[in-house]
Amino acid sequence: MTLLLDAVRRYADAHADAAGTAQTPIPGLTIMRAAAPSGLDYAIPRPLACLVVQGSKHVTMGAQGFTFAAGDTLLIAADVPTVSQVTRASRAAPYLSLVLELDAAVIADLAAQMKGAPATDHAPVRIEATDTEVADAALRLMRLLDRPAAVPVLQAQLVREMHYWLLAGRHGAAIRRLGWPGGPAQRVARAVALLRAEFARPLPVGRLAAAAGMSPSSFHQHFRAVTSLSPLQFQKQLRLIEARRLMLAEGASAGSAAFAVGYESVSQFTREYGRMFGTPPVRDLKAARDKVRGENSRPDPSPES
Repeated sequence: MTLLLDAVRRYADAHADAAGTAQTPIPGLTIMRAAAPSGLDYAIPRPLACLVVQGSKHVTMGAQGFTFAAGDTLLIAADVPTVSQVTRASRAAPYLSLVLELDAAVIADLAAQMKGAPATDHAPVRIEATDTEVADAALRLMRLLDRPAAVPVLQAQLVREMHYWLLAGRHGAAIRRLGWPGGPAQRVARAVALLRAEFARPLPVGRLAAAAGMSPSSFHQHFRAVTSLSPLQFQKQLRLIEARRLMLAEGASAGSAAFAVGYESVSQFTREYGRMFGTPPVRDLKAARDKVRGENSRPDPSPES
């Protein structure tokens, strides 16, 4: 893992933005960096594998909490709401992870050629030690980034190889569900894609059910089983998470953020924002900015902290 850590750290140092995100030219591959323990981050991530190479993080989904650290891989096998927090990081030893969004089409193609069946339990969040083959494939992807001319030629086969080793490893049975032909996860994913693309607009359940190829009653049942939310709750959380991003990252006011994500009433937005994030928008923004100012002025802790 030392070579992978060095490669991830070099890329993050050169490319990470103010939020600690380093996008790569390989679609779906992102490097994350944090130089201090973080506040709470609310998200509904797409299915992904996150390889932690330094530091540690805590993720909560519903009533379940998961702590993972260097040498672990977090699998999120469905579009489920999570609350995450970097728990160990410093400027000398930042939190670093490599995140790969999982491609259902690649999984389906590989799974058809490999033995094994999907997991019988539907737990969408799992932690396992990183398989050696997965870490090796990740290192080859990182090395490819040092050769920009080779990226468009070789990226597809290296991403496919990493999917293969994930399927062949500890997380394989859970990942297979994403590519199971005609399975509920694949069908619900079509409705989720529509919700993500048009979350600011009213979306009748009938249209979402049609996208999933299900009756409305069956769709409701399967959607909640996969995502842990109803379609309306899922859309509401997407709206609130995007509104918070607009305010924190782009300086939007609460009112403009509310209207941008589809709310017609600022007072309703404020109430629902407070229920989700625990405090009204203005107070939440002030606390987040105060935390950033405090971290920037804090002396760097030792690498062990």
